[in-house]
Amino acid sequence: MDLPAMLLQHEVTVEPWEGTNGYGVATYGVPRTVACWLDHRRRLVRAATGDEVVSESTMYAQLGLVAPPESRVMLPDGRVATVIQALTHDGGELPVPSHVELVLT
Repeated sequence: MDLPAMLLQHEVTVEPWEGTNGYGVATYGVPRTVACWLDHRRRLVRAATGDEVVSESTMYAQLGLVAPPESRVMLPDGRVATVIQALTHDGGELPVPSHVELVLT
């Protein structure tokens, strides 16, 4: 079961992190416009490194979105956020909405 369309009120642009090139410069995939739900709430979370960092927003989108940590997300207000955590919530055959949750700086 997907997220209900009525919840996908926002649009963001996601550039998936691909790593660094031979010169140590960050590289990103093709930008993709994504319908989502944004929750602008500040909270303390743990990054992949184990460090505590402050998240300014959380984004919820349909399954299939590829945006690993360090990906860039252009928010509707023009701010560029970085993905701290990318979590997949797949309910399988259960009647719950399956989705991707991105915790953003």
